[in-house]
Amino acid sequence: MPKSQIYLLFSNSGGGHRSATEAIQAALDELLIETKLTNNFQIKTDALVENSHPLNRTFVGIYNLLLRHRQASVKHYYRLIHYLKPNDSPFGYWITAPYIKKIIGEARPSVVVAIHPMINQYIPKVIKSCGLEGQTKFITVVTDPNERIWKGWASPDGDLTIVPNELVKNKLLSWGVPEEKVRVVGMPVHPDFIKQPRADRGEYLRKLGLDPDILTVCINSGWAGGGNMMAIYKALSAVHRKMQVVFLSGHNDKLRERAAATASEVGIPTAVLPFIDQMSELMNAVDLMVTKAGGLTTFEAISRRLPIAIDMITPPMPQEAGNVDLLLNAGLAKPITKPSDIVPLVEAAKPDPDRLSRPLPKVFDLDRTGAAYEIAKIILEYGSAKYSKVFSTARGLSGNAADERIPRAVGLQ
Repeated sequence: MPKSQIYLLFSNSGGGHRSATEAIQAALDELLIETKLTNNFQIKTDALVENSHPLNRTFVGIYNLLLRHRQASVKHYYRLIHYLKPNDSPFGYWITAPYIKKIIGEARPSVVVAIHPMINQYIPKVIKSCGLEGQTKFITVVTDPNERIWKGWASPDGDLTIVPNELVKNKLLSWGVPEEKVRVVGMPVHPDFIKQPRADRGEYLRKLGLDPDILTVCINSGWAGGGNMMAIYKALSAVHRKMQVVFLSGHNDKLRERAAATASEVGIPTAVLPFIDQMSELMNAVDLMVTKAGGLTTFEAISRRLPIAIDMITPPMPQEAGNVDLLLNAGLAKPITKPSDIVPLVEAAKPDPDRLSRPLPKVFDLDRTGAAYEIAKIILEYGSAKYSKVFSTARGLSGNAADERIPRAVGLQ
């Protein structure tokens, strides 16, 4: 029997889209293993945006360059993209469609899932041009949890758009996406973030040369290694309590070198690390995370009940500004508008060994930390309707139902 093919399409513009793709793929893998249907489905991934054409690759490169070095300029990039519409123009389709046709026309997948806003308008057109309308389903998974999203997320011609909450749903409806094609499910956070950690805090920190009995702050520079993290790190020298730091430099070797050189100056025990894959383990081992307001990173921290301090020294990017409002209003984060703001937050921070058992707020579906499983079920059911009853009872290897209401995190006091 031929396998039902599922394509997950994303971009490496920042790290969130890849993280969401990996989360969905992990949930798909778990459900297929549980239902003993691994031989019936084939899952493939593709960084379609940058692979589709050199010009699209340039757009991605510029975005990542701004993230790393000129974050304040992303708002201009945001406006430029909305003006040029490389995601929805005759020229954009002309340069992008050949690559999409190669994937879809040759593979004839059952389901195509877009996890990025720059490709959603072209995929339904390609599906139709390949004569696969009604055979290949197209699903969009939105990874921005607020109403200030990229307009490219709106795909009225797709079969379904999965969104994190009602805020995003209402925005898409205002852009002409039919209500019956939008489903609120939650953010696709990797299943590892709702499972028990493989290593306890003590074991993890000792491997980094740190003391598990001391307050530990993670300074997260993101996938690109940008933001104001060096200034915030230096400000920690004014903290009057024992503490230590895990500094994540992302894919920025120069930042890693600077952080390592600065560690001896600030006099704080520090482990400097590049981009790492096992963020669920690290988030379990630290007491506070400093980060920019990226949707996936902050929602991963929420799933781990990890208090968050948001870097707002540079005004957040337009698509992330709404995340700030969401998290601050829910009591799950505190703002840093100048480097010294970190000092009182660290002074007041209280390690909470029982935080994983704390409930989460239900507002805007912040508590749907198992959403990746529900998203995976929807994709599999679209891929082969005859298995819908089988997938409806599957829970994933973690044993957490996708819609289970998990307890609330303790925010910073």
